[in-house]
Amino acid sequence: MNDVVIRPLRFTDQLPALRAFFETLGLRSRIESERGGWVDLVAGRGMVALHSAAGATSGVEPGETRLAFEADDIEELLGRFQAAGYDDASIVDEAFGRVLTASGPDGTELWIDERSKDLYGYKLHEAHPDLRWSVTPVLEVADHAGWERLLGVIGGDSSELVKFCGAAGGFGVRIELTTTESLVEVGERLARAGRSPELDEGVLTVVDPDGQSVRVSGQ
Repeated sequence: MNDVVIRPLRFTDQLPALRAFFETLGLRSRIESERGGWVDLVAGRGMVALHSAAGATSGVEPGETRLAFEADDIEELLGRFQAAGYDDASIVDEAFGRVLTASGPDGTELWIDERSKDLYGYKLHEAHPDLRWSVTPVLEVADHAGWERLLGVIGGDSSELVKFCGAAGGFGVRIELTTTESLVEVGERLARAGRSPELDEGVLTVVDPDGQSVRVSGQ
């Protein structure tokens, strides 16, 4: 079975602080670059990846989040995309490994990294994901049906872990989390770390080191 995991990618100029922020919430660091500039963190379901904005090859702004995934077999996924009519889907070789790219319904580029077995230049942590936590990014899109179709082609947990909201100004991604842990306890933990969370009607909202609002919903 092709294991596909949703992994929103945040570009940041506050990587150490942002990593500590997500670890405080409940995620666990898994792989980081020995030179710095990259780390990914796992939850019980889904992941979050952090990339130095200064070290990115494409023009990105600190605080920008893109939709990305990680998969065991991108060759098999490429076949699925092509069979579904996504003719621009292709596999490219990057310095860090192979990536499947395709365009979403609105032309937004989608990235699916092949799960690397060669960790030269990276450190692997023995991350034990907290099963109470899930990464549930919100997609700000106009074409909900088109994105649901694309996520269905990707498979895995993707369609279950994504939320949708309308978008007047184009495509956007917001990192949100869901947990069965007590939100009061999560809020207290964030407060001890110097954050100022707000809890209202089963949703905890806190501003991350990039100045972006992150919402945590209870289950």
